[in-house]
Amino acid sequence: MYIAFLNPQGNFDKLDSFWTEHPDFGGQLVYVKEIAISLAKLGHKVDIITRKFDDKTLNVFNKDTDFYENQENVRIIRINCGENKFLPKEFLWEHLNEWTDNIRVFFNKQNLIPDFITGHYGDGGISAALLKKKMNIPYSFTGHSLGAQKLEKLGASKETINSLEEKYRFSIRIEAEREAIKYSDLIFVSTKQERDEQYSHILYKDITKDCKHKFVVAPPGANTDVFNQEEKIFDREYSNKFDKICKRDINIKRLHLPYVILASRLDPKKNHIGLVRAFSKDKELQKRCNLAISLRGIDNAYDNYSFAKSDELKILNDIMQVIHQYNLQGKVTFISINSQTELASFYRYMAKKKSIFSLTALYEPFGLAPIEAMSSGLPAVVTMYGGPSDVLFENNIKYGVLVDVFKEEKISEGLHDALNNYKQYQKLGIQRVLDKYTWDATAQNYINAIQKIVNKDRNLESIELHNFFQDSKNSKIDLEFITNKLFIGGKNGEFGIRKNR
Repeated sequence: MYIAFLNPQGNFDKLDSFWTEHPDFGGQLVYVKEIAISLAKLGHKVDIITRKFDDKTLNVFNKDTDFYENQENVRIIRINCGENKFLPKEFLWEHLNEWTDNIRVFFNKQNLIPDFITGHYGDGGISAALLKKKMNIPYSFTGHSLGAQKLEKLGASKETINSLEEKYRFSIRIEAEREAIKYSDLIFVSTKQERDEQYSHILYKDITKDCKHKFVVAPPGANTDVFNQEEKIFDREYSNKFDKICKRDINIKRLHLPYVILASRLDPKKNHIGLVRAFSKDKELQKRCNLAISLRGIDNAYDNYSFAKSDELKILNDIMQVIHQYNLQGKVTFISINSQTELASFYRYMAKKKSIFSLTALYEPFGLAPIEAMSSGLPAVVTMYGGPSDVLFENNIKYGVLVDVFKEEKISEGLHDALNNYKQYQKLGIQRVLDKYTWDATAQNYINAIQKIVNKDRNLESIELHNFFQDSKNSKIDLEFITNKLFIGGKNGEFGIRKNR
């Protein structure tokens, strides 16, 4: 089959440039790249279609095509979309009609039409719906994260909803997600929890109640060629770097201790500060381990991080304040990790020190990072809110430690549990990944579901997509719709969503 992946915000290139440096360069890029490669291994032709632009600070996305080394069945296709510069995802909506028109021209020019399209995130999903309308190509929607959950994580209230709308444009995002769900042929989710909770949210459930037959649970996986326990030639070079940084930041009497690793991007929802505060208040935990916080592009946070982006700057300021308040100098290191290869080496280096991985996000739609860490030999202590609850616990077996990240003492308890039962969680974590969470398994789940759709006789479906991309004021979903749905049942402007599912 010929399958196209749509990612207007996805900025792919063969070197994985700028990954984790911006919210638009996050986990969905890993997801799409790895499934595309695994599908190609199964003999399918795959195009990752993204946006072409020329930007001085992001100067590798200005060519029409790109590729991955030794992956001849996968192409990266860049299509013009709006201004010839990088645009954050919040400002792409008005250009998606133009983008999909240009994609249609591309398909017709090459005289080859995809058998199936997969749309990722809200903008990729609505783009797939537009192409279905224009070319009658069936498609799937993979939301990765939905706008309503982000509203919840940001603590939306009647007082803050207008400012959140101005920054994130939730009304147009949520409408795009609703339309993408409605007209999709399949909806891929990573966990049953994502299907049963995220898509049953009050802002979507009037749509999803008629779409239950579309859902396919296809968990993402780790690239076990990269994230494993097998020592690589380049590990020695990276280990020398990690040794120097640890000796720079950690008290010499503590260098023998294991580490608790925070390896997600600096984002408020990842809740780095929750773990740092838990560590700061637990003297026994401080006796047992150090903290290692991975950054990207900041070589020595103790020396200077003033050039970090505004959200990152605030997080680092908060962390530094706790470090100074509780005298944690010599117990916390900051390590710049600049690629997946280096991250895998870092995990193997830390596994030799009997370290553990922790992700204390306020909510995590799936949680690929813990799977990669587990595959590399690190036990995981992870938020109980979201997809990790399916990954780390099944049939009464604990493959890692799930914690209530809103209670600092529970984070501490979880870290102690992992340290006390290190070998058990390490062994179970590795086996869990091999049994269920590899990209080859994910790709096979995709193909099994897609093949059934492609083989069906299809009639041209009537798709009524109004042109809200050109003028968001024409949107059928507005703040009044959102607030009426969200805040009924809330008190004093509180976020009332959990009472309204």
